[in-house]
Amino acid sequence: MHGTREEIRTNLVAIRARIAAAASRAGRDPSEVLLVGAAKTVPVETVRWAVDAGLGAVGENYVQELRAKRPALEEARVPVRWHYIGTLRSSTAQHVADLADVVETVAGERAARRLAGRAARAGRTLDVFLQVDFTGERSGCAPDDVAAAAALVTGLEGLRLRGLMTIPPLTPTPQGARSWFARLRELRDGLRTSFPEVLDLSMGMSLDYEVAIEEGATIVRIGTALFGPRTS
Repeated sequence: MHGTREEIRTNLVAIRARIAAAASRAGRDPSEVLLVGAAKTVPVETVRWAVDAGLGAVGENYVQELRAKRPALEEARVPVRWHYIGTLRSSTAQHVADLADVVETVAGERAARRLAGRAARAGRTLDVFLQVDFTGERSGCAPDDVAAAAALVTGLEGLRLRGLMTIPPLTPTPQGARSWFARLRELRDGLRTSFPEVLDLSMGMSLDYEVAIEEGATIVRIGTALFGPRTS
């Protein structure tokens, strides 16, 4: 069950406080960390409550939800930056290019080229992240392939490479994810010699975002802690 309007507002305040505390522990400015509300299966009215309370970025996993929610909030004249955080497939990349402002899950060449082509033809430039898979079992680039993927993406009109994103392997505690977040940061730091524009790290979700921030996250994707448990 998703939260009420007041619960969403309270959750957002609490999350921002925890972001600030984590940033402080790492000697960082909390303003360096963008909160993206991960809104998979969350009704548009509930998303609007979060945006009304100050949420500036919304993440969607599914094209159909992005297609429904973006126009609804635009009709209400609510300023939102839309992040696509689901698996990027070549079959739907053109729709993502039309609907998203940021795509955090670029990995495969075919989907990247379709995304870029559609954006370029529309006169758009999408901010994109390379998704890195440390498990060998999820969507994303293997760590050893990230440099080649970065070279591909930076050569595509319509895309602007901004950073790296990962979902760490499941661990029993939030602290267990720390080493994976550190690996993504180290991977980013190594890339910046050749790709100085690769600055951002999208890592950390409801259970581990504080650890991610301590390890350098500039974007955290938070769903359950903000909106309440998913209905499906």
